[in-house]
Amino acid sequence: MQLTVERTPLMIKQLRLVIFLLALTLIGTPWIFWINEYGVNPSVRTYNDALWWWFVSSTTVGYGDIAPVTTPGRIAGVFTILIGIYCYTNFITITGQSLHGVTNRRQLGTAQVKARGHIVICDYTAFADELLQVLDRHPALREREVVIVTDLVQVTPYPQHHFVRGVPISPAALQLANLTEAAFIFVFANIRFQDPDLKTLHTVSRIRKINPRARIFIELAHPESELLSHLGDNITVISSRDLLTSVLKNEALDLSSYFPVV
Repeated sequence: MQLTVERTPLMIKQLRLVIFLLALTLIGTPWIFWINEYGVNPSVRTYNDALWWWFVSSTTVGYGDIAPVTTPGRIAGVFTILIGIYCYTNFITITGQSLHGVTNRRQLGTAQVKARGHIVICDYTAFADELLQVLDRHPALREREVVIVTDLVQVTPYPQHHFVRGVPISPAALQLANLTEAAFIFVFANIRFQDPDLKTLHTVSRIRKINPRARIFIELAHPESELLSHLGDNITVISSRDLLTSVLKNEALDLSSYFPVV
């Protein structure tokens, strides 16, 4: 799972200010230090010494190998230290906020997924969880990133996988899941609806419009539905009964009919 840094307009503005102030002191204070200390301060022999002094002063390390002896040099040192403290503490704060924001969004399911050739699981049901337990058994699925799209849980059920909070039929949720780049899509029946099959078929019809290339597996309580004829090819239907039988018989979801097992 790749980690991307979240950047808000306020963070970008703060970062630009930090860079501007650091650049300003890098250009100005070493020069002021150099013209006032060179020839007076035995520790300052070249301009590189002035740059070294700026670096250790701005980071507040202060090795002490080079120290100003003139009043203008000391004033330059005060500005360098104060601006350095402001800039570096702000940089650390911005970085921390950014990483925290990314982590928070991933946990809450509002982060954009960047995965390609991944697996999208629509609705986090008991059978969806069974699927997650057996992905490692199948080479075709093992190394792929997984995105769980559901509104049945509030936070990610598996931190190692991507999570998008929303109903799978929602275009916004499917966009966050980067559905257009998915290789395999599993759509599980949500029994909280009066007719789960109708909801599932409606979701699949929308998925097919967004990504007609992916291989789609769908769970239906009644797999003989005549509506399937309108969804096209490359769709594998598995009945809810067969899924349950597989779990009860094998103590795990058996996908060997569709994917080789190692």
